Amino acid sequence: MNSAGIIDLVPAELRAQWVTDGTYPDKTVYALFCEHAATQPDTPAVLSPELTLSYAQLLDKVRRLANSLKRLGIVPGDTVAYQLSNSWRSCAIDLAVAALGGVVAPFPPGRGRLDIEALLRNSGARAIIIEPEFGGIDFCEMVESIRPKALSLRFLIANGDRRNNWLSLDEMFADSPVHDDELPEVCPDSPVRMLVSSGTESEPKLVAYSHNALIGGRGRFLQRIHNDGKTFRGMYLIPLGSSFGSTATFGILCWLGGSVVVLPKFDPDAVLQAIERFRPSYVLGVPTMFQRMLAAESLTGCDLSSLQAIISGGSLIDKTTIDRCMQAFGCGFISLYGSADGVNCHNLLNEGLDVVSYSVGRPNPGVCDIRIVDDLHKDVPQGSIGEIAARGPLSPMQYVNAEQLDARYRDSQGWVYTGDLGFIDTRGYLVLAGRKKDIIIRGGTNISPVQIENLATSHPDVVSAACVPVADPDLGHRICICLSLKPGAERLSLAQITGYLTDRGLEVNKLPEFLSYFSQMPLSPAGKLDKKQMTGELGWLAPDVPCNSETETNALAGGAA
Repeated sequence: MNSAGIIDLVPAELRAQWVTDGTYPDKTVYALFCEHAATQPDTPAVLSPELTLSYAQLLDKVRRLANSLKRLGIVPGDTVAYQLSNSWRSCAIDLAVAALGGVVAPFPPGRGRLDIEALLRNSGARAIIIEPEFGGIDFCEMVESIRPKALSLRFLIANGDRRNNWLSLDEMFADSPVHDDELPEVCPDSPVRMLVSSGTESEPKLVAYSHNALIGGRGRFLQRIHNDGKTFRGMYLIPLGSSFGSTATFGILCWLGGSVVVLPKFDPDAVLQAIERFRPSYVLGVPTMFQRMLAAESLTGCDLSSLQAIISGGSLIDKTTIDRCMQAFGCGFISLYGSADGVNCHNLLNEGLDVVSYSVGRPNPGVCDIRIVDDLHKDVPQGSIGEIAARGPLSPMQYVNAEQLDARYRDSQGWVYTGDLGFIDTRGYLVLAGRKKDIIIRGGTNISPVQIENLATSHPDVVSAACVPVADPDLGHRICICLSLKPGAERLSLAQITGYLTDRGLEVNKLPEFLSYFSQMPLSPAGKLDKKQMTGELGWLAPDVPCNSETETNALAGGAA
């Protein structure tokens, strides 16, 4: 156990092997960033409409914030939580806390009171840094009301001007810079970041990662995509506080020495303008974001010539959207399967469209080995669908303050059981088949929403599709298909959409009985489709509502930043 009270459930001999064979750098993230700042001080580190900072300028910000946090009493093992919109500040906080031997616990804007309370309590955060206001909510007031239940919380820091009982982040960045000889010695195997995984639990899960695992796992995943790291310029549409977003600081800045492009919030038109301005080589986002960009009128005539690939993660993506992205953006496409729980697999740019649209590539044991297992965690025959289990240099240390989750999802050999379904084909490609928890059981038949959604999004007028279960006393569940359409497109009737699905081979017993239109699909704070919110907004679909009903829900986009 280390000073943060976190233990590593991956066998020590495996971690040592990854150091010996060079998979792990065996250096801290702060030390690696300093090396890049010394060799390329003028290279852009973070670019945004607000401000662009070079490596030297960002390092100066990091050292000033580290000194201010040190004066407050932040010591090795302490946790600093933050909830901020995307900017250079997130990267600076990551590095400053790492320099002090602390642990960052970021979570994306949009989390509600109950989630924030759970995250602060379970992380044992001594400090929190937040946007004072987001989405019309006074978050300073909210945190103050939560504080009696977050017993470790001592320091409240707001981005912007000083408020009553709150420190100002701007003032902390104006402190004098710390000298490196005043910083503690930090072990690369100690925790440096907690990733938030929503999963299927009532509270969000926190997963602890070490310096080595973030660099040697998540960093090397990006290196495998783009070996010349210093020319990697990645635009992040997802929040930097999300699991997917963790690769910005720790992968691009600390390992590759590349550049990060960020916007304060996701807006399709603003993203397209920023691509023309900042010339990223890669754009990282989730399928719904790319679907909205494809529907944007400003896409026509936009200069996207800098793009080498779209990197899509967070949830499954359908073949039609992949085809549309490659055609509209004129670049390659990388379908990424990954999660905070410690799994990673993706296709490569030299693989054909048949591979990209069918699978998420071959597992790379140098980042993450993958097995397919049954309910007893025994390997299933090749080609059989089972649960995906993962272990490798990417693997996290443990779930934070959640022994019951470690017991449920981890084993003594360090394997994580993801709850995702898939199979490995005869060529070694991993093919995803949805989540165990997402399977809709109707009249004893298991129905995968993914199959229906993929067929629906192949319709030329459909931007996004999602299937949610509707409780039924006789069958267990019925299915409501939720659609958002391109601007100006004529709405389809339920009969038209089921006819379209039938024409493309969907079995009659899998057809949805309800149809709902969303002006925009709601997104979770991490930028994924928020099916929980959608189910709540469709709560009127009670058992006594006749089947074959249609409705419209003018849901707003969620908190993706």
